[in-house]
Amino acid sequence: MSDNPATENEKRPQFGTRLLTDADDVFKHNAWDHVQWDEEQELAAQAAVAKNSTSKMEAEQKERFQTDAPKFWDSFYGIHDNRFFKDRHWLFTEFPELAPLAADPAEQQPRSIFELGCGVGNTILPLLQYSSEPQLKVFGCDFSARAIEILRSQSQFDEKRCEVFVMDATLDHWQVPFEENSQDIIVMIFVLSAIEPKKMQRVLDNCCRYLRPGGMLLFRDYGRYDLAQLRFKSGKCMEDNFYVRGDGTMVYFFTEDELRGMMTQAGLQEEQLIVDRRLQVNRGRGLKMYRVWIQTKFRKPL
Repeated sequence: MSDNPATENEKRPQFGTRLLTDADDVFKHNAWDHVQWDEEQELAAQAAVAKNSTSKMEAEQKERFQTDAPKFWDSFYGIHDNRFFKDRHWLFTEFPELAPLAADPAEQQPRSIFELGCGVGNTILPLLQYSSEPQLKVFGCDFSARAIEILRSQSQFDEKRCEVFVMDATLDHWQVPFEENSQDIIVMIFVLSAIEPKKMQRVLDNCCRYLRPGGMLLFRDYGRYDLAQLRFKSGKCMEDNFYVRGDGTMVYFFTEDELRGMMTQAGLQEEQLIVDRRLQVNRGRGLKMYRVWIQTKFRKPL
């Protein structure tokens, strides 16, 4: 990764700019944006989901995965360690709100950013690396104590500007080192999908509670009929569109309307809601992989 996020942003066009207009060109790039599904593909996706979700998991088995979720994530990070760290080269492109502020310290205002489900630092470490803001404070929490341990051990981690801690974000009351109405930005990237659906609204309500008036929730997660959903085998479905992976971690696949409804109910106002239908290709093996992600920006009213 370069030392300048602006340079990286120039290398990677913002989502939506690479369009496949000629099917013969499909293997010229690794990914294409705004890929339109035809009726046959849509029906095939619906059929795949209907097949893998017909048989739901027994209540006792569901309870075990939900109760032991932190243990499964600890095990995940224990196996992968910091190898799961991925350079989110798209981070400042899709969410320029996270990019470092003006270089002149005299022009910089205090800024506080909280990442929910920070893992091993895929978002936090680039923030710390690229920003020299003297008044930037970054907070992060995760289900997994192992993830927090790995994050703290990284050379880029700066305890003077960053505080990370273990927390179950599904609890009614968060134990956090900051006040309500205090955060300029809250980040949730592939996090809400790992939470039991009936607890999702509570998490978003608390996000709104801790955002300052005018603050923003930046969100990215799995969309309905993503390749990962279609690949699940029968017996892995806990409830509609909610599955357990082979490693015991859970994942939900959202629609636009679901997210808009929950965010609005939490008291947030929509600024962006994009369904990122992307075709990824493996040029070496000639494979096509259809991904569906949803990216949103919602603001707390002033």
